Order: sequence, then C-alpha cells, then structure tokens
Amino acid sequence: MARLCAALVCLWSIPATTALSSSYTFSDSLISQQVLDGENFLKYDGVRGPYVDRISYGISRDPPAQCSVDQVIMVKRHGERYPTSGEGTSIEQALKKVNDSIAGNYSSGDLAFLENWTYFVPSDCYEAETSTGPYAGLTDAYNHGKAYRQRYGNLYNESTILPLFTADFQRIISTAQNFGQGFLGNDSYATKAALNIISESDSQGADSLTPTCHVQDDDAQSICGDMPYYLPQFDVAADRLNAQYQGLNLNWTDVYSLILMTAYELNTRSSSPWIDVFTTDEWISFAHLWNVNFYYCAGYVSQPHHPNTIIQYPPSTYKTDTNSPGNKYTRALGALYLNATLTLLQQGPSSSGPLFFNLYIPLPLLPPPHPPSPLLTVNPNSAHDSNITPIITALGIATPTTPLNKTRIPFPPSAWSVQDIVPMGGRLTIERMNCTDSALAPGGIFVRLVLNEAVVPLENCQSGPGYSCPLDEYADVVGSLPSYVSECEVPEDDKQDLQFWWRWNTSTAENFRMGGRCGGLA
Repeated sequence: MARLCAALVCLWSIPATTALSSSYTFSDSLISQQVLDGENFLKYDGVRGPYVDRISYGISRDPPAQCSVDQVIMVKRHGERYPTSGEGTSIEQALKKVNDSIAGNYSSGDLAFLENWTYFVPSDCYEAETSTGPYAGLTDAYNHGKAYRQRYGNLYNESTILPLFTADFQRIISTAQNFGQGFLGNDSYATKAALNIISESDSQGADSLTPTCHVQDDDAQSICGDMPYYLPQFDVAADRLNAQYQGLNLNWTDVYSLILMTAYELNTRSSSPWIDVFTTDEWISFAHLWNVNFYYCAGYVSQPHHPNTIIQYPPSTYKTDTNSPGNKYTRALGALYLNATLTLLQQGPSSSGPLFFNLYIPLPLLPPPHPPSPLLTVNPNSAHDSNITPIITALGIATPTTPLNKTRIPFPPSAWSVQDIVPMGGRLTIERMNCTDSALAPGGIFVRLVLNEAVVPLENCQSGPGYSCPLDEYADVVGSLPSYVSECEVPEDDKQDLQFWWRWNTSTAENFRMGGRCGGLA
C-alpha cells in the first residue's frame, strides 16, 4: 500500500528564503534523476499543516544581475495554528469513537500507536498560533522575518521606525510580532517596530486588510453552501480501519475529521503517526476537497455553471477573465489591495518608503460549511488565507483552464492548488526592481511577483528581466480590474480608499499586545 513518507516532512519543509544567492546556477544537490515533490506530505494537508514553498518554475529567487530591488510589499497569512473550535468538536467526537471502541486493544493494527499517543490541543488554545515543535507558527514567523532581513536588509534604515500592519485578530497579531522580532532582532523590535493594528470592522470600508463585500453572489453562495466534504476514498479508509478492530464503526465523516486533525498535529509536533494511517489516495482526496472549497467559496465565476460539468472557456485576458476561481466579487476585493500597492510602486521608495509588511487572517467571501459531524520599502501585512486568494485571482496567476470538478480530481493537477497559494504562513511579495539596460530590455522600473518564495510571472506581462513586468504595463493590468467600492457597494459613509499605508503611527504601544487565553496567543 503506497503511503506518504512522514519522515521526509522535516527535510523538505525548509523555507527557500533561507537559501540566498550563490555562485551556482543550479545547486549540485539538486542534480538528480528523481523528482520527489509528489511525495511531500505538506502538499496534501489541505493548507491545515505547516508552511511549504510553492513549486518553482525554475526562475531564480534572486533579482537579475542588472536589477536591484528597491521596494518590497508583502502580504502574509498568519502562521501555523491549532484547529478552530468548530473543527475541534468534530475531531474530539471522532477520537472519542475510536477510544471508546478499542480502548486497551492497541497491540496491533494501524492504530497501535494510540497506546502512547495523546491529543495535542490544550482546551483553551483552539484557533491560537502554535508555539511548540519545529513547525510552530511563532517559529515560522520569526524565521521568515530573519530570512527577509537577510534578503532585504539593505532597504532598512536602522535609524527609522518600521511599521508592521496587521489585522485585528490575535493569531495575526502574534504572527506580526514574531515576524518583526525576526526581522529587527528581539531587542530592536521593542523600540524600532510600530505595530499598526487595522480593525476588521465592516465600517473600515476600503481602509482594511480584510475588506468586506456588501453584496452576495447567489450562484456562488448556492454552490458553496452545498459543498460536500466527501470523496469515496474516505469510505475505503473507514472500512479498512473498522475491519482491524472489533466494534469500531467509523464512517466517512470520522475519517475526514481524523485526517484534518493529522494535518494540524504537525503545527505543534515534529511528526504525526496518523499520517501513515491513511493512504496517498486518501490524502490526495483531502487536498482536492480544499482546492474545491477555496475555488468556489472564495473565487470568481463570471457565469453560472454546474460545478460537476467541465466547461472549456476561451483563453483569459486581463480585461475578460472568464474563468477565474469562485465568486464574482473576488477580483474586486483583490483589486483594492493591488490598486493601493500600485500607488506605492509608482511613488517609489523615496516617497512612500521601501518596506511594507502586512499580515492578515483569511476570511472567505462565503463562510464554508463545516463538514458533517454528529512605510518602509518592505511592507509586511498580516492577513487571512482568503484575503490572499482574491489578490491571486485578480492577478490571474493561478487560473485553471477549466473550473474544478467537485467530485473528480484533475490529473495533471489544476493550476488552482491552494497548497501553492495560501499555506499556513503563505505570502505574496511584490518587488519593485530598478534595472539597467540589457539586451533583453531597456533600463527602467519593473514589477516582480513572488508567491511563497517562487517567482511567478504574469501570463501576459513578462518582457522584463527575470520575466518581470514593466511598471507601466503592470499599471494597465491593475487598472483593468473592477472597482472594489462600486462592485462591493461600499456605503458612502465608509472609507472609500485604503489609507493606512500613508497614515501609520509610530507608537510602540501595541508591539506586545497579548490575548486573554492560551498564554496570550488567543
């Protein structure tokens, strides 16, 4: 029976940001006749487990030789976390069914490890960022900050205050704090960072990291509300386990909950014995369910269609994107962030600053149903996973050729793979590059997109060095997007544009804000 190798998780989850420039085109260690990425468990955990880099197109992460990065704008999902309380309920019910049925009978079978295994979520820590284990959310954020200081440290002026922008949710705040400590150093963070916490209230209007659409896509709502979390491979897993233990009566919903739990376990422990309880077919099915969820609940569909019918659309263009993922208002939500970042890019580092770091928590346009169960050149912004997907949708950099089928898994995999788009700790980094003349292109300002540490060219704008996009052409791309304010019917009394990047405060008062439970992490 083919199984995923849990032992390889540690080896393959090393962030690419830790490997900076070298004198080699390809690393000697990567000259191999084996391609093993399909064996990496982290590509199948439904964006519930640890961060993993995006599959690269082979383009160097370093800027081209004739270019230098002079401005960076990053938006980052919160780091690895515990399950939500709603997920915890279904997980605990499934575990109780297992323990009640086979307590004391752990001598053999796929669940023999349960004799020495304990559940890993403290009762007051649901939804909190994790702090233990090699893949902990706090550790991931700290290491990411350190790696970006190494990569972009030349853009930071140590005599100035570095603003960090974060949505007002404790695990997002915790991510921003630890990223800042990694970037600045623990001592300097206290006095050189200014944590700017942006309200998630609807009344923020356009001045938000987590904007709200005030109109509803009824077609997407219907599809999302009817989303199954079932594939027949879960029945196979239930039958296999039930056959090993007399009295065990798992069903597919129990299997789904146990697989979900397994992905989360790695966020706080170095390994999970549950990984090998399930087969590769079952993990591939689990990953597909989350691809489908994000596609229909937080994407864009320009015309109604049945999600189980494959429809071939004409090739997409910037102005007529007819097959972007999920919800027809998603591109407008993404346009808000992209228009504001375009202004920063056009103003340049001397006017607006070189670093913008933004962190958020992903909140879907449509709440997915729970499965059934009994100013700086670097601008870090922290946010949620479904606050990044509208930006990706608006840019068209992960648009599949056909809509995802809810019950049939695409082979080869669809371009819409959420593990490559919004893993825990996922990030989209926009680099402004100043380039000199070359045989490829005249000198000028170019824009490069880096998604989860892989350079991702725009489909129709890649004439610059390193497949980058000239700034004036990038402005046309962004200018073709729908208006957030008009499409999402933002009330006139709410703010009509994004302002906080130009009105940030320098106070350090919020730098160490803590929550009321889970040791301050929630």
